[in-house]
Amino acid sequence: MKDTPDFERPDFERPSPPLLDPGSLPTARKFLIFAVMAFGQFMALIDIQIVAASLNDVQAGLSAGPDEISWVQTGYLMAELVMIPFSAFLAQALSTRWLFALSAALFTISSAMCGMAWDIGSMVLFRVIQGFVGGAMVPTVFATGFAMFSGPQRALIPAILGMVSVLAPTLGPTVGGWLTDAAGWRWIFYINVVPGIVVTILSLALIRVDRPNLGMLKKIDYSHLAAMAVFLGGLEYVLEEGPRHDWFGDPAIQTGAWLSFVGFVLFLERSFRSGGPIVRLMPFRRPTFLFACIFSLVIGFGLYSSTYLIPVFLGRVRGYNSLEIGSTVFVTGFAQIISTVIAARASQRVDPRYVITVGLILFSLSMYLTSQMTPDWGFAAFLVPQLMRGFALMLCIVPSVTLALTGFDGPELRYASALFNLMRNLGGAVGIAVVNTWLGDSSRIAVARLGAAMGEAGRTAPDVIAQLAAGIGQVTADPGHAALLARGELARLVGRHALTLAFNDVFRLMTWMFLVALILVPLCRPQPLNAPAPADAH
Repeated sequence: MKDTPDFERPDFERPSPPLLDPGSLPTARKFLIFAVMAFGQFMALIDIQIVAASLNDVQAGLSAGPDEISWVQTGYLMAELVMIPFSAFLAQALSTRWLFALSAALFTISSAMCGMAWDIGSMVLFRVIQGFVGGAMVPTVFATGFAMFSGPQRALIPAILGMVSVLAPTLGPTVGGWLTDAAGWRWIFYINVVPGIVVTILSLALIRVDRPNLGMLKKIDYSHLAAMAVFLGGLEYVLEEGPRHDWFGDPAIQTGAWLSFVGFVLFLERSFRSGGPIVRLMPFRRPTFLFACIFSLVIGFGLYSSTYLIPVFLGRVRGYNSLEIGSTVFVTGFAQIISTVIAARASQRVDPRYVITVGLILFSLSMYLTSQMTPDWGFAAFLVPQLMRGFALMLCIVPSVTLALTGFDGPELRYASALFNLMRNLGGAVGIAVVNTWLGDSSRIAVARLGAAMGEAGRTAPDVIAQLAAGIGQVTADPGHAALLARGELARLVGRHALTLAFNDVFRLMTWMFLVALILVPLCRPQPLNAPAPADAH
């Protein structure tokens, strides 16, 4: 039987270049490589939310409309979602060194271009590029960390990277608000330039953990890549625009959903039948990995939704500016740092299922406490719920990373890392869309209920308006104008209280979601930290 030429073989059958052993590197160098890569990941993740507290300033600076400005975040997320699973293929083809260095360099250039954007169209374009190229840094550091370290040192990897994954989007609004107030909104992008250059140079100088397999680029399945881009991009579009446009009542949303579904079907077909697929779904054969990915989806939902909702409440209900919002939410990061140490130690000594159980319960409790908000809540009222939420998130993330990636090796580890990180970011995209829908529906219901209550017996609302008009009449001599102002003030007060009730409803629903996730915990079967890769993982 005639041998098949190497370039015609699938990448998993084709001979690979001689492998390097990243585990044999000196310990100091391994930690230095890991620190550089973790910082690159931090840069990519913080930029998801760094614009959250500054969207009004960006909108004003670019003369953009309310519907247009949301694409500054949506475009970044859509592009990042496509790159995260693609990065496992690119890491094999280009090597970790060149992929990470290129990702950091292009991320730096696109960040500078975002800062120089001249209108909303150019901003969205540069943000899409920034999200796509930066997305490669997110899963690559997970796979490299697990490949370099073993034993107790490997137990630190999910703790440190878990902290980065949570701390970055949590600090995003704080850093963005401070920079916007101190130097202007363009500096939330310029701030990446110098660190990005440093990460690029250090990546080229230090990272030597594998060798490239350029032959894979000759057999890349572009239809698989296109199908994944249409699937994930269409899904993100539907999730982002759906709450604002009555979901499937809008023709554009229907088209986006249909394209996403077709892309998903083609993506699955190419994943199983292509000779050179860009994403391999084999890690899902392991039940524990599957359940860990579900945890990652739920955690992403809670992480990004809560990070999104609290600044929105502070801006819309309390009227806080970007700096005040950032100063209120930053305390979550302190709890995450403390929790990282505890989670890292617990992951070495305690069954990770116990740790994640405590984390889910505490997160649910923090959501319940937040659901007791009043329109006057500020830093002091949010302090305990935010500290509890930050502490709980690390107890959820660290064991879920350990459950997901332990036991994988080689290329399979890269694909598992990419899929796991994709699920967390996908959970965030789904979460923001869902909570926006919940918030809108609950707001309308709350307004109707408050209106009915105030109009009871035809007395309450007129009495309130009369009292307000009397107070305003002391300032203005025009009774008609005073009555008009009184009605406006009453409408504003009702709107604030209705919106607060809606936020409380959303946080209560999130409380139940995390409690329901506890059902999955007993189904996970953790493996030892040094467990060998399964036979079918190669």
